[in-house]
Amino acid sequence: MIDIGNGLFLDENHLGFQYIRASGPGGQNVNKVSTAVQMRVRIDDLVELPLRVRERLKELAGNKLTNAGELIIEAQRFNSQPRNRQDAIDRLVGLIRKAAERKKFRVKTRPSLTAKRKRVDTKKKRGDIKKMRSRPDD
Repeated sequence: MIDIGNGLFLDENHLGFQYIRASGPGGQNVNKVSTAVQMRVRIDDLVELPLRVRERLKELAGNKLTNAGELIIEAQRFNSQPRNRQDAIDRLVGLIRKAAERKKFRVKTRPSLTAKRKRVDTKKKRGDIKKMRSRPDD
């Protein structure tokens, strides 16, 4: 069990790991050792998370989410499998924490009459300044 915080937990049995070769520079090791991690998680299987968190997680996942509802996180920052695995888990936990935050409720406001007048007055003053720059009419 992974503690996410705010009373949320994640069961590690839902995480699937596949080790792949990392891209980019790395010397002789890069072509021989599979150190990069590809972690797959079916969001709908995370029943320990509330439904609202799972739905928000799908929104935040963006293009990391497959059509089958699977979240794919690739980690290849480090040169060892265990560190990349932990990095992938940490990124998932961070994403879940962000999904667990409640959106701030926005109260729609309208500009006051004074603010509207002030805006128009400044526009008129600016227009007057520009008029003063032009040549006087004969």
